Amino acid sequence: MSDLRRVGRGLITLKVPAKGELRVIQSVQDVIRLWKEGAEGKIAMVEDAGITTLGPILPRLAGVVCKSGGLGSHLAIVTREFSIPALMATKIESAESLDRRRVMIQPIDGPDGLLLAED
Repeated sequence: MSDLRRVGRGLITLKVPAKGELRVIQSVQDVIRLWKEGAEGKIAMVEDAGITTLGPILPRLAGVVCKSGGLGSHLAIVTREFSIPALMATKIESAESLDRRRVMIQPIDGPDGLLLAED
């Protein structure tokens, strides 16, 4: 990945980085679309910490960014079981759309991690 800049910060479920194309998931239709396109290597961003929506594609994802939840939420637990890094309670610091951008989940000290995007 080329130059990266910080676009968010959250609680990281695994101290493992993840890289991929970010996809914003807002509905079951978005999951179906990503299932058909191929979810391998993608990082899904969701508003809430529910696992039901991501269930069909979760094992194929490189990472997950969730704007709510915590390290004890169901999504955090399941992503750890699948060894998929996730950022929980992520505060997005950029007003620009991140959908279809190349991003990286990067662990930092303590329970925190960063969401970095290519310029």
